[in-house]
Amino acid sequence: MKVYTKTGDNGTTALFGGTRVAKHHVRIDSYGTVDELNSYIGLIRDQKIDETYMQFLTEIQNKLFTVGAILATDPEKAILKNGQKRLNIPIITEKDILFVEKEIDRMEEELPQMTHFVLPGGHTTVSYCHIARCVCRRAERLATALYESEPFDKKVLAYLNRLSDYLFVLARKLTLDLGAKEVKWVPEKLT
Repeated sequence: MKVYTKTGDNGTTALFGGTRVAKHHVRIDSYGTVDELNSYIGLIRDQKIDETYMQFLTEIQNKLFTVGAILATDPEKAILKNGQKRLNIPIITEKDILFVEKEIDRMEEELPQMTHFVLPGGHTTVSYCHIARCVCRRAERLATALYESEPFDKKVLAYLNRLSDYLFVLARKLTLDLGAKEVKWVPEKLT
């Protein structure tokens, strides 16, 4: 099978289920941004970090493929009229969301209490976490826009929201682990 099909040369692409939409459709932007996020998480995983983080990030990458599949599915073709699933698309569960929350809680137990916003940076690996967090927030914004017009399982939105929180806490935890300096943002005083 060739990588190129030439079917998208006219500016459209196929969703799961066969429906064709414009490549600039919010659905395509949503799952494309999830794919971008997955790539940045791969970049974090490629850094010199503890194996525990690598394993957790691999699990997240797998779940992001599920999120992408959900977002890439035409909702009208996903379910038959009798309510049965037509396409074999995995789902995001409450357990998946709790998995991320537990890891956030575990890391936060080892961190100093946050009293200010922090400036992204301090170490390349930490910066990658912040970039991934920003991409995750963009994916969440796009997914919520899609949800308004073409609803899907709302747990996808919760998962993306929790994942951006995780990436922020991971950035703080790696700052600590790597001995980097966490720079607080202190607003300028108005005169």
